[in-house]
Amino acid sequence: MDSFQHRPVMAREVLELLAPVPAGTVVDATVGGGGHAHLLLESRPDVALLGIDRDAEAVAASRERLAPFGDRVRIVHGGFEEIAEIVRRELGGPTSEGNIMGILFDLGASSPQLDRPERGFSYWGEAPLDMRMDAAQELTAEAVVNEYSEARLAEIIRTYGEERFARQIAARIVARRPLRTTADLVDAVKEAVPAPARRRGGHPARRTFQAIRMEVNRELPNLADGLDESVHLLAPGGRVLVLAYHSLEDRLVKERFAAWAGSRERTPPGFPVEPRPNRLVRLLSRRAIRPRADEVAGNPRARSARLRGAERITARTGA
Repeated sequence: MDSFQHRPVMAREVLELLAPVPAGTVVDATVGGGGHAHLLLESRPDVALLGIDRDAEAVAASRERLAPFGDRVRIVHGGFEEIAEIVRRELGGPTSEGNIMGILFDLGASSPQLDRPERGFSYWGEAPLDMRMDAAQELTAEAVVNEYSEARLAEIIRTYGEERFARQIAARIVARRPLRTTADLVDAVKEAVPAPARRRGGHPARRTFQAIRMEVNRELPNLADGLDESVHLLAPGGRVLVLAYHSLEDRLVKERFAAWAGSRERTPPGFPVEPRPNRLVRLLSRRAIRPRADEVAGNPRARSARLRGAERITARTGA
């Protein structure tokens, strides 16, 4: 399973934020090839890990990579929107709720998924229009581009891809149906985007592919569900961290964390945000943490990463 190895993004920052959590179980809700998990298990001998991934290849790869840690590790196939159910099933029933010391979400497609042409995530080359993170699910990119209405396609591409030419791209996709390969989709996008725009800002199909991938895998709805369940799994002092690579994901995380913390707007940027009474968490920083310049230079895919964290507090009452 070496083909599923990839460099974990912002690994140093993730380890630093998880270093203060009490001994116990950490849930890696998007374990992938086990990169973050391996470093955490090495640095924290007092930590056990439950890894979750919807990609069966990632599950197999992480099991192999983390096998040397023995019974400190359990890896399961599933989506992080099911995190509470998975934790209860794997870690001992209802008493597991409120006893998790750390949760990590590393969002988006992984490098191995993007780099495997047959998975259909990449706009380079020609491959089936798949884009499923879980090969067992029914919805594929081919179904989205060939069966969705023009209006719905335009909304998805505009919202998830933040693409200014979404309406034109959707119209061209519908005109070219049926589309069978990633090359067909790239051609449709190139025909729809004006030539001056195609020559700047990277590959012209990047935003459209991102949008369709997010629709196929229900990435934003699943993130919302996973976050809402995660905060109730944490013990006091436990932390939830999210690595996001898309502005919509990061905005959702920021809003959820702020709601849980009841943040005071006047807290100076960069300072920890103190919780108000009856709130669930304190924020670990006001702003998202960005990757270091040397990491971006060595791993360009880290460029868009945003890391946010929150720490569970003991419920308090009063004004």
